[in-house]
Amino acid sequence: MGRYTRLREIRRMDPERDFEQIFRWLTQYEFPWDYAQGVSVAFLRDYGVPRISQLLDRTQEFERNGQKRYDDTVLLGYEMAADGFDSARGRAAARHLNRIHGKYRIPDNDFRYVLATTVVGPGRWIDRYGWRPLCANEKAALALVGHKLAELMGIPDAPRTMAGYEKLLDDYEAAMFAYHPANHRVANATFRVMASWYPAALRPAVARFSLALLDEPLLRALGFPVQPPWLRTLAHRTLRARATVVRLLPARPDSRPGLSRPRSYPFGYTLDDLGPAWAQHRPLRPLPREDTR
Repeated sequence: MGRYTRLREIRRMDPERDFEQIFRWLTQYEFPWDYAQGVSVAFLRDYGVPRISQLLDRTQEFERNGQKRYDDTVLLGYEMAADGFDSARGRAAARHLNRIHGKYRIPDNDFRYVLATTVVGPGRWIDRYGWRPLCANEKAALALVGHKLAELMGIPDAPRTMAGYEKLLDDYEAAMFAYHPANHRVANATFRVMASWYPAALRPAVARFSLALLDEPLLRALGFPVQPPWLRTLAHRTLRARATVVRLLPARPDSRPGLSRPRSYPFGYTLDDLGPAWAQHRPLRPLPREDTR
């Protein structure tokens, strides 16, 4: 398989019909590492909105179980997409996700914004630091996955295009980003999780490097200092150098998908393991427009 074989195939596909296959190739074969980094940045963007970070701060999920909270979010997304969003496995994961969220009063605007971060964040990261930019069909597939998630979660008025999600994200952040101590606490807890993936001696440098990749409005909303220009330039050039190296590597074979290894579940997991323990005792409800006969 050539380096651009999948890209040529993706360009021939119809995103409306094939968005799930495009999404799997994008996240597991073309850009597994970059997609994961974009999702991590999406987490951080959520915390720039005080209403969201205050809810997360009250739950103490990141403070007490930060690694598990991170793993559970990634794994729930994987479970929904692995066999198709409308498969029995995908719909079971969606019902479980809705069961967890159902405990809280979360405005639809916040749901749509969080959804936008998971669509736009990985897309912008890959365009900036991936070994190649996303093609139009890949961007369309990311947006359609977001729209499908909104449908399964009962979130109204979600966009269907990347442009729609980008406008939603940018407008919402312009209106809602503001500093609050809860933003800083939840972001700090998340950074501790991410830093723990590296040897102890490297963790301070990893934290500084990560901050150097974040934009100024987000840093100010989270209560972190803007990093010096030399460090921001170094971080950018380091990731661009990585992209150049990755571009020269052979394509990932079909037999080796780039799946994340959840640190919280070294011996495997079941769907009920994902999320807080109390979620298992809440009722499962049908998905929107699900036939319950």
